[in-house]
Amino acid sequence: MLDDARGRPAPDSDAPGGAGAPIAALATARGTAALAVVRVGGAGAVDLVASRFSHPALATAAGRTVHVGWLSDGAGRPVDQVVCVVWRGPHSSTGEDVVEVVCHGGDAVAQAVLRTLYDAGARPAPAGEFTRRAFLNGKLDLAQAEAVADLVHAESRVGHRAAVAALRGRVSDAVAEVREALVETAALVELELDFAEEDVEFADRAALGALLDRADAVLGELLSTARLGALARDGVRVVLGGRPNAGKSTLLNALVGQDRAIVSPTPGTTRDAVEAEAELGGLRFRFVDTAGLRETADAVEAEGTRRARAAIDGADALLYVVDATVGLDAEERAFLDGLAARRPALPVLVVHNKADLYAAPPADAAPPQVTAGGAGWSVSAREALAAPAALDGLRGALLDAVRAGLAGAEAGEVAVNERHRAHLDDARGAVRRARAALDGRGGADTLALDLRAALRELGLVTGAVTTENVLDAVFSRFCIGK
Repeated sequence: MLDDARGRPAPDSDAPGGAGAPIAALATARGTAALAVVRVGGAGAVDLVASRFSHPALATAAGRTVHVGWLSDGAGRPVDQVVCVVWRGPHSSTGEDVVEVVCHGGDAVAQAVLRTLYDAGARPAPAGEFTRRAFLNGKLDLAQAEAVADLVHAESRVGHRAAVAALRGRVSDAVAEVREALVETAALVELELDFAEEDVEFADRAALGALLDRADAVLGELLSTARLGALARDGVRVVLGGRPNAGKSTLLNALVGQDRAIVSPTPGTTRDAVEAEAELGGLRFRFVDTAGLRETADAVEAEGTRRARAAIDGADALLYVVDATVGLDAEERAFLDGLAARRPALPVLVVHNKADLYAAPPADAAPPQVTAGGAGWSVSAREALAAPAALDGLRGALLDAVRAGLAGAEAGEVAVNERHRAHLDDARGAVRRARAALDGRGGADTLALDLRAALRELGLVTGAVTTENVLDAVFSRFCIGK
């Protein structure tokens, strides 16, 4: 049920995760550490912590104050010496009273603190409950709330910068600009429906056309960042493909700087995908070593080949590794040319490996060549194991190839996620339908329906319009204590 002007669900004091009782959860990761933080929030949170704190005056403490003392259990036994940071609503991250209890790290201490607070009347916080309350109390919109989860889970510099930009409202501001411009016009168009018999127009059609064109352009710019958002969050999946014994496993180990894949002179050693990660240019790259591509009667190796082809089909980029002493054969050229025709936007680098051996190639060896399916590169993965910098050129070429496919998006500035993309795409479709209706001199009823559809989709991005299903989908990504 939508209960306020922002279209947000009203908090229910009796429902799980509602605002009726203090909630508590560990806000830091479990395990041995110098410190751990337990968050307590909601009505009565300060009083609850004060009832177990060595200085009862904590109950009347002002917000933004820090207090050092002992936390004890219900029998008066000391649990830990802690630091309590008091935040008073509405001037807190959630809009409610919050106490952050900083205790010594380690599972035993943190769990003892939690048990003490639960015994005092707090209840475990569901995952994402603190941020959900921040949204319900108007501290964050929905896109900003999602950015909190993105920030917590960021594993690269680009992912971190994109999350910070979203948390600061870059996505929300762009969406709100379009939505606010459409709201007034939509109201005027709907007003025309009340005067349909008089055939009057309250919304200037020329101005409306310009507004719709501007909305289409802004939404297009946001949608162009969806791929960057996906790569920032999920990483760039780079598959190493090629014939058996071309040196794919050695190249993987050299690229990531660790002994991740088994290397053997026996062809067909790799039977399944082996994955390892490294950061290049602020992006997280997931390198995937695969089985060699060849026809074989061995059932296990044949399955490995099938999986290798499937991995290539799902790759964000391909490093096709070739034995430089042999070169590309006709079958490999056909494979790469077919891949280029099937996936023209896929970055492909043909890597001629074993360059150290090519100085004295077999008499029948073909020189390194490049197919139409991708750019060529010559390396010695074996030598690069001892000198990782030898692959800097290849790493740079790979990074440039991936960035070239990001539609000009500035890394880390704005990057919408998949949920945003779906709603923005639907909103853009509604805007374009409205423009078509306007060009065809469609009636006010058609315009009103399309504008209302666009407003709804834009509202679902920021949470100006939402449902419990949308909230559950968003906050299911959160960790406990956040």
